[in-house]
Amino acid sequence: MKIIILKDNLYNGLNIIGRIAGKNLTLPILNNILIETEGSFINLSSTDLELGIKYWLLAKIEKEGKITVPSKIFTSFIGLLPNKKLTLEAKNQTLSIDCDDQSTQIKGLDAQDYPIIPTIGDKDFIGLDVASFCEGLAQVVDFAAVNQARPELSGIYLNFQKDRVQLTATDSVRLAEKTVFLKEKTEKSVSFILPQKTAREIINIFTEQKGRLKLYSSPNQVLFEYPMTETDHPQIQVVSRLVEGEYPDYQGIIPQKHEAQIILTKNDFLNQVKTASIFSGRSNEVQIRINSKKEGVEILSQNPELGENKSFLPAKIVYGQEKAQEMAVKFNYRFLVDGLLNIKSPQVVFELNGEDGPAVLKPAEDQTYIYVVMPIKTT
Repeated sequence: MKIIILKDNLYNGLNIIGRIAGKNLTLPILNNILIETEGSFINLSSTDLELGIKYWLLAKIEKEGKITVPSKIFTSFIGLLPNKKLTLEAKNQTLSIDCDDQSTQIKGLDAQDYPIIPTIGDKDFIGLDVASFCEGLAQVVDFAAVNQARPELSGIYLNFQKDRVQLTATDSVRLAEKTVFLKEKTEKSVSFILPQKTAREIINIFTEQKGRLKLYSSPNQVLFEYPMTETDHPQIQVVSRLVEGEYPDYQGIIPQKHEAQIILTKNDFLNQVKTASIFSGRSNEVQIRINSKKEGVEILSQNPELGENKSFLPAKIVYGQEKAQEMAVKFNYRFLVDGLLNIKSPQVVFELNGEDGPAVLKPAEDQTYIYVVMPIKTT
């Protein structure tokens, strides 16, 4: 193999595919990236056997071939070179890199031993606006369960229906759902559970991109493909295994009514919850108390060793059918902060259902996002 390529183009690709090439003691070749020629392109690949990334870029191909080299060493070295043309030549499992008067050799491994990254045969795809899809995914990705006791909760549930996709994540204590409307309607009714790790990589890789992202799916795998700007040829492909199992019917968890609805300025509410958290103690407990006389809410926290904090925020309060003049509900402040940080609207709606019922946080002017959180039950 012998190729000539501009350093910055190569380095950009390495930074994307190198994200999942790590320290693997059982299969050392997974610490490497695969470099191979494909027509007038070179293809960079990495995999951890659950997730695979491919990146194509144009280069001058003088001799076809392929080799694998250690990801960390190769990427670090390329990053230190000037933005000039590089000549890469592979011979006898060694990659030579020439740049001006500098010549370096990196030991590699046989490309024939590199695991094959699977593809999906289905030619039908769902077109996604890459910016809105990544933004929606980012609003739910943190709420998947870490505990593997229920693996179906460890991923993000994607449910495609005609003109929209619903993105959902829950850890049984809180739940976030985001609806993203599709610019291109689909006739495919597809649903699957995307691993949280894959979701994070999708966000990291594609957030700064613009245009369309293609999604191909099969019963066990999903593939995301982003094209080059100058041609329809793919630039980036991310292929991932799916989480096995059936996602729970979570719609029953979302309250359809409320005892009290509070409309607040988001940043003021967020800052007061963070202030109260300083005195929340080991249980991370803060109390939200409706003050109907002053038309607002009190936020309280107390720690026997540190002291206590009490603040008041004016708010619009709308009661349910049974007017609950006074209500005090305790929450883990971290859960409130996480929900508020994922709401983009300046005004938030906070719906309470008593001391033990699920509460809802949502944007005041956006019906596409909802965050459900369980209170700390009183004993």
